[in-house]
Amino acid sequence: QVQLVESGGGLVQAGGSLRLSCAASGRTFSSYAMAWFRQAPGKEREFVAAISWSGGSTYYADSVNGRFTISRDNAKNTVYLQMNRLKPEDTAVYYCAGATTAGWGSSPPTGVGRYYYWGQGTQVTVSS
Repeated sequence: QVQLVESGGGLVQAGGSLRLSCAASGRTFSSYAMAWFRQAPGKEREFVAAISWSGGSTYYADSVNGRFTISRDNAKNTVYLQMNRLKPEDTAVYYCAGATTAGWGSSPPTGVGRYYYWGQGTQVTVSS
C-alpha cells in the first residue's frame, strides 16, 4: 500500500511563505518522479511543480516559477514545496503526487494522468 501524506499547509498573509512536505511510504520512493498539484474551489486540479527521481530535473507552472521551489530528500522519503511571495490566487488544496516513471523525457510532466499515487491534500489559504 502506497501512502503520501502532506503537511505544512495553513493561513498566511500575502507576501509570506510556507513550506509543504509530503512523506511517502510503501514503495521505492527514490526511483520515481514526484509532483505537486493544487485545486481551488470550483476549479480543476492544476499542475504546480515536478521533480525527477534524483532531483536533477525540475519543472514549474508559469504561475509559480520564480516563487516556488520543489525539492526532495530521498533518504527521508520526502518531497518539499517551498512557497515564497504567496498571493491570494495561490489559495487552494495542495496535493502531492507520485509518478510511475523516473522522469518525463521531452514531455512536460503537467498532466494529472501521469501520476498514479495521490495524497489527501493540505489547505493553503493566502489572505490579502
